[in-house]
Amino acid sequence: MTLDERERTVQVAREDFLSGERASAGLRPEIASSWRRCRLSGVEADADSVPYEPLLGANRMLTTAATPVLDWLADQLTGGTAVILADADARILDRRAEGQTLSRHLDRVLCAPGFNFGEEHIGTNGIGSVLESPGPVMIAGAEHYRDNLQGFTCVGTALRHPVHRRLVGVLDVCCRYDDTNGLMTPLLLSASREIESRMYAESSLRERMLLEEFLKVSRRTSAAVVTLNQDFIITNTAAASLLDPADHALLWEWASGSMTRRGEFAGEVRLSRDVVLHGRARTVGEVRGGPAGVLVELRRPASGSPHRRPAASRPREGDLLPGRSAAWRRALAELAAADRSGLGVLVTGEAGVGKLRATERIGGPDRTVLDAALALVEPGWPDQVRRRLALPGTLVLRHLDRTPEPLAAAVAALLDGPRAARVVATADGSSGSRLLDHFPARVEMPPLRHRPEDIADIAPVLLAQGDGQAPRLQAQALQALMALQWRGNVRELAAVLGSARLRAMGGDITVAHLPAEHRRAVAERSLPQLKRTEREAILGALTDTDGNKLAAAERLGIARSTLYRKMRALGIDDKRWA
Repeated sequence: MTLDERERTVQVAREDFLSGERASAGLRPEIASSWRRCRLSGVEADADSVPYEPLLGANRMLTTAATPVLDWLADQLTGGTAVILADADARILDRRAEGQTLSRHLDRVLCAPGFNFGEEHIGTNGIGSVLESPGPVMIAGAEHYRDNLQGFTCVGTALRHPVHRRLVGVLDVCCRYDDTNGLMTPLLLSASREIESRMYAESSLRERMLLEEFLKVSRRTSAAVVTLNQDFIITNTAAASLLDPADHALLWEWASGSMTRRGEFAGEVRLSRDVVLHGRARTVGEVRGGPAGVLVELRRPASGSPHRRPAASRPREGDLLPGRSAAWRRALAELAAADRSGLGVLVTGEAGVGKLRATERIGGPDRTVLDAALALVEPGWPDQVRRRLALPGTLVLRHLDRTPEPLAAAVAALLDGPRAARVVATADGSSGSRLLDHFPARVEMPPLRHRPEDIADIAPVLLAQGDGQAPRLQAQALQALMALQWRGNVRELAAVLGSARLRAMGGDITVAHLPAEHRRAVAERSLPQLKRTEREAILGALTDTDGNKLAAAERLGIARSTLYRKMRALGIDDKRWA
C-alpha cells in the first residue's frame, strides 16, 4: 500500500469514527484505541487550543542529559525535520526544527516549549500518545485526532530512567507528512539511548550507592533483598516473588523509619494481600542531607509462609472500611464498643471520611437514614423523624449539625423525648451544634491524610466497584496517592481513581493517569509520614491560636524557638501567620 493509499484508508476510518460509526478496517489497533480514549476525554477534532504551563521545576536530570543530544541532532537535521523533548506529563521542554517553514507550521499548532500535548488535551499525537504505549509510536497524517495536526508525521518514544525505569520524558521526531521517512524511527531510538546513557551518568550519588549496595548484598544471600528510597526501588528475584506493585510504597513507609534511627531495626512488615513478613532494615551510605536510602532483607515467618493478619482488618468485598493503620483499627474498635453499649452514638469526622458507612456497624439491619441537611426542602421532615422514633430499629440522622436553625428546637425535643428507635447521627467534628450533646457515645473517624498506608487497602476496593476487571494500581501511582493531603478524604480518592481508570482504558493505573492537579500536588509534597503528621499538628496549633507562636508552642509542648525551627524545616510559611 502506497503512502497516499494508506492516507485515504485512514481518512475514511476517521470520518466513520467521528460520525459515530465504528472505524472501518485498515486502521492500526493502537490508533483505534487512542481515538477511543480521545472521545472519552472529550477532545474535539476541530479545536486548536493547547493548554500552557510555564516551564518551572522541569526535570533537571532530563534536560541536562538531553541538551547535548538535541544540539547534535539540530546540526544533523535536514529535509524539514524537527526534534522535540517533552516531560513525563507531555509538556514540551525544547524544540529544534530545521528550516523556517517547518518552524512556522509548528508554531501555528502551538508545538512549542510550555505547551502540553497530553492526549487528553489534543488527542492522538506523537508526544501524548507515547505515554499510553510501551514502545515507539508513529502517528502519520490522518491518524492524528485533531484536524490541525493532519499535515504532520511524528515518531515518539519514552525516555526512562536507566536505573529504576520510571518514565521521565518523551523524545519525538516530527516532519511534514509528505516528507515521511523510514529513517525517523532508528534516528529516534539512537538518540533516546544516548539520552538515557547520559542520564545514568548524571544519576544521583544516592542511586548509585543503593545500586552498589544491592548488588553487593544480593550476591551473598538467598534472602529477599530490596534497596529503596522515596524515588525508586530495586528488588532481587526472591523479593519480586513476595511483593506486589502496591507493596513498594508500603515498604518505603515502613523502611523509612530506619532513616531516623541511623542504624538497623527489625520488625513485622504488613503488606497487601494480608501478608506479614519479617523485615530487617538499615540505612545505606551517607550523603549531604542524609542517608542515600534503605536496604531491607525480607524473610518469611518461621512457619515458612507469610502469615495473615486477623480477618477483622482485612478488606472485604463490598466493605468500604478496610485499613491496616492503628488509627483505623482503633476507630473500628470504638465503633464495635459503641454498638455493644446500646446508647445513642454520634459519628464525627471530616467530609468524605465514611461516616455514613461507619454507622452501618451500629444497630441492626432495620435502619432508616434521614438527612438533616434536607430538612427544609423535604415536606414534613420533623414528622418523619417523629414517626421513625416511635418504631423499633435504628434511625440514622445524617448531617445532624446542618439541621436548620428554625427546626433545631423541635429536633432537640424529639431526641429528649421517649422513643423506641435507637438514634445514631453523623456530624462534622468541628461543629458547635448543641444537638450533638444528646449523644453519650461518640466515635471520631480519622482523616485519610493521617493514615496514608490505608490507601493500599482502600484503592482496590474502590476500583473493584466499576464494571469489568479492576485495574491494578502501579507502585509509583500508589506512592503518589499516599503523599497527598486528601482534604476530601475517601470521597476524593474515589473520584480520582474513577478518573484515572477512565484514562487507563483497562490498563494499569500509573502516575500519568492521575488528574493534572493531583500530579502537581505530588511533586510539591515529598515529606515522609512522620513529618507529614508533625506538619499537620503544627498547622493545627497555629490555626487554633490564630497564629500566636508562643501559644501554639505551649500547646505543642515545645519552646517557641523550636517551633520556628520546625516551621522552617517543614516549609510552613511564617508570613501566613503574621
